[in-house]
Amino acid sequence: MNFTNLFSNINPREVIRNLPDAVFVIDLDGRIVWANDKAAVIFESKRTDLKGLNFDEIVANGVFLAEKSYSKRNSVVTGAFTVEGKEFFIEMNAKKYVEQYFITIRDVTAMTNVLTIAERTGRLNKEKNVMFVKLSNEIKSPIQSIIGFSQALLDGLGGEMNDKQNKYVRIINKNSSELLHFMDKFIEFAQAESSLFKCENQPFDLVNAIHTVVKNNESVLSAKNLSVNYDFDEFNRKTVYSDENSLKIILQNILEISIKSTDVGSITIKVEHPEAEEVERCGAKPIKDASRFSYVKICVTDTGMGFAESELEGIFEPYTQLDKAHKKTILRSITLGTAYTILKRMGGAIWINSEVMKGSSYYVILPVEKGLKNE
Repeated sequence: MNFTNLFSNINPREVIRNLPDAVFVIDLDGRIVWANDKAAVIFESKRTDLKGLNFDEIVANGVFLAEKSYSKRNSVVTGAFTVEGKEFFIEMNAKKYVEQYFITIRDVTAMTNVLTIAERTGRLNKEKNVMFVKLSNEIKSPIQSIIGFSQALLDGLGGEMNDKQNKYVRIINKNSSELLHFMDKFIEFAQAESSLFKCENQPFDLVNAIHTVVKNNESVLSAKNLSVNYDFDEFNRKTVYSDENSLKIILQNILEISIKSTDVGSITIKVEHPEAEEVERCGAKPIKDASRFSYVKICVTDTGMGFAESELEGIFEPYTQLDKAHKKTILRSITLGTAYTILKRMGGAIWINSEVMKGSSYYVILPVEKGLKNE
């Protein structure tokens, strides 16, 4: 086949006329010299009516954006108007040939609406979370009151109760305490997602922070006769630069889940510096000029029941657990979801390795060096 003859019979203007995108040719003053059929469809007009119009009449800042698209070598999104004044959104690319711009346009109104709705939904979610946090006292006060008065009845301050009354009051006290704990975790998650969350980085003693979190759990550890072991041999720095309070929340939430799933044995907390490949693989935010000592890796390993693979799916995403009937599953996901959300906002990462009846390992990687910037 003679390809030279084949292509010599192709009319370039005919090809352009049938492109799936709108095509305009305008002069440097912005006057439309030519438009294809798709342009007429998108702008709801005849090609002959478009010809001779100034491009700015149908595209907001059209000539300026054409030059910007050409000079920056990328597309721009802007508003456009039909001849009758109907507004929509377009994506525009421009090339310059001699004294004219060659412009392709695609209608992205539907996509823009989706993005606008997503942005608005995200903003509303943050505002909703702010509302939950600010109303936390009003939400928790009645529950605390029920717990306080029911405990007073159990302590005999309201007089002697019979066995049935004592049983019912204990149920009220127990369920109210569980509800308060759930609300505390829910509000903690809402705050982590909201605009109220702020990282306040400063130097602190990481080892001391870990010991403090463990000490806060001494009573439940003793009740289950669980021991805690420490392995800091591969950690060469005592002072780190991060948000101490946020890290304590992360560790508390991990330790809480670990203790609940462990009835016999021990929990080991290991601190070390991760290899660069592991930092990159885990999804922590990359930092320019960082070394392995710019990050810290904390591993909490238990000898508990472990998780099935199906349980690990979506374990950091509370919203995906709402269709599951077991409230413990939702609470666990809220607790770990808080740790995940805070770590993401701190530039870190979290993941879990687990096997049923063989325990779980919770891994945290976090940047801990001052003065380094994200790539």
